[in-house]
Amino acid sequence: MHTDTERCVRAVQSKDARFDGWFFTAVLTTGIYCRPSCPVVPPKPGNMTFYPSAAACQQAGFRACKRCRPDTSPGSPEWNQRADLTARAMRLIADGVVDREGVPGLAARLGYSTRQVERQLLAELGAGPLALARAQRAQTARLLIETTPLPMADIAFAAGFSSVRAFNDTVREVYALSPSDLRTRAPRNRPAPTTPGALSLRLPFRAPLNPDNLFGHLAATAVPSVEEWRDGAYRRTLRLPYGHGIVTLTPRPDHIACRLTLSDLRDLTVAISRCRRLLDLDADPTAIDDQLRADPLLAPLVDKAPGRRVPRTVDEAEFAVRAVLGQQVSTAAARTHAARLVTAHGDPVDDPEGGLTHLFPSTGALAAVDPETLAMPRTRRTTFTTLVAHLADGSVNLGVESDWAETRARLLALPGFGPWTADVIAMRALGDPDAFLPTDLGIRRAAGELGLPSTPAALTARAAAWRPWRAYAVQYLWATDDHPINFLPVQARSSPFEEPERNP
Repeated sequence: MHTDTERCVRAVQSKDARFDGWFFTAVLTTGIYCRPSCPVVPPKPGNMTFYPSAAACQQAGFRACKRCRPDTSPGSPEWNQRADLTARAMRLIADGVVDREGVPGLAARLGYSTRQVERQLLAELGAGPLALARAQRAQTARLLIETTPLPMADIAFAAGFSSVRAFNDTVREVYALSPSDLRTRAPRNRPAPTTPGALSLRLPFRAPLNPDNLFGHLAATAVPSVEEWRDGAYRRTLRLPYGHGIVTLTPRPDHIACRLTLSDLRDLTVAISRCRRLLDLDADPTAIDDQLRADPLLAPLVDKAPGRRVPRTVDEAEFAVRAVLGQQVSTAAARTHAARLVTAHGDPVDDPEGGLTHLFPSTGALAAVDPETLAMPRTRRTTFTTLVAHLADGSVNLGVESDWAETRARLLALPGFGPWTADVIAMRALGDPDAFLPTDLGIRRAAGELGLPSTPAALTARAAAWRPWRAYAVQYLWATDDHPINFLPVQARSSPFEEPERNP
């Protein structure tokens, strides 16, 4: 979008927050870069130039605006709706792969040469993978500086810098302030975390956001000991590269309140990225809803409750396992199966607030489970053991870098995997915004009530007009049912589904 100068200028002059994260405005006369919704008086069009990323602005010598704080913009929705090399690389960078494995590790995961990855990112984002990771480290460092009393040396290494000197130089270059100055300028009225050692932050999103189905789904399907709904917030444990964490996510009118307790602060960037992905916070609801609203039969659903997101996951392998556990059983039964696995094979954790006791078992631990101990039919037991074996040895990869079409084909080749299971994993684990569930009984029932075709083939043909947002159409169709997944819970809900096809 940054190449459409006229459109960008209009967005800046109208201070349109919908475009935050889509592009960044660099002001030639001041040497700063801003988000489109910056509250200051817009500069003259001739003094504006536009970049596709904060890293590109920094590479060009611009520093971040102190008023609008462009580093806190929502992420670009491009990287969650595309499956090409650039989008996959950006998802991996957000997940901290460059910091942990370097650019060669990033390229190896993508199956391309280092040179090709760098060239592609530079062409589309104006910055290579190192610069993009550096910008992310600077953002993490600022968050830690402003929200914790940690010593600067600890912050430097927690944010991913290799030395204190590199940390100091980067912060000064990006923010035109020293780390100490940033801490001095931080707001003093920030509420102290109620949990010792917890970090409290705000996760921005593009409005509107309808929290009902998002948090309703997570609460209704929560696995005991791993997840819970408490005091208006969704809480769960996180398995992270350097350790583990516990997150509390609370919906607010203009942001998601996030409280993180981490065993290793180096996991902060990854934890934030996974929480944003879980809640689909980088989506562009205006573009999605406008296209779905073009169908006259969907329009009333969209107008009634716009801004529905797709509830996703913080652990792709975990969700795939839970999808298999939920085949042909009620939600309550699926949660019971999962809870047994957690108790027997999950790693225990300490929750300062109580309630959460374990991490969901790793694929390695699940691969070692004796199949005879699984209380499920033999065919589903075979499906379970085959899936975890393929996940454990890497022959099926569900990571953020996975190719959606290829992964779906690999899943369908496994015993016990039909289109519904593969597509629900594609929708919620892989993040494919166009995944569709035409065989789901809830979808077919909603289609019949609305006057849409109810047979899978005919419904798929009608849904072609909804592409590439069919996963969001699924959320609107599911919302016609009076089920806990569609409502912001007041307390933990555990009512079973009537239709087993909708268990995950």
